Amino acid sequence: MAQMIFVNLPVKDLDAAKGFWTELGYSFNPQFTDENAACLVFSDTIFAMLLTEPFFKNFTKKDVVDASSGTEAIVALSAESREEVDALVDKALAAGATPANEPQEFGDAMYSRSFQDLDHHIWEVVWMDVEKMAREQGAAAQG
Repeated sequence: MAQMIFVNLPVKDLDAAKGFWTELGYSFNPQFTDENAACLVFSDTIFAMLLTEPFFKNFTKKDVVDASSGTEAIVALSAESREEVDALVDKALAAGATPANEPQEFGDAMYSRSFQDLDHHIWEVVWMDVEKMAREQGAAAQG
């Protein structure tokens, strides 16, 4: 079985969070979704558990970070192309997200944009030409 990742994030309004991600074209696994949590599906092995703040607090003895004033994590999502990066971030902004940073370009082999969702969690959408990066690193190592 392939290893899976579940990113657990507190949300203030679960219905609003579900609506936001649905507008971006994602779905939820109903098996792990109820009034306290929603299992956001990115792929067969990558999920985000959106947990109401009171429910989230059951899993930690620490204070829950107020993501509007502090950053607890930056979650990066890969994209197939620069155009897909722009399309997803533009869709997020239209659905109520706010920009997190300026777009970043690293030569012509990597491009990213980021946004803050409705609960101020930072999501970075990244396209990389991995083969070109490997060729450039190989050339630099030889030179």
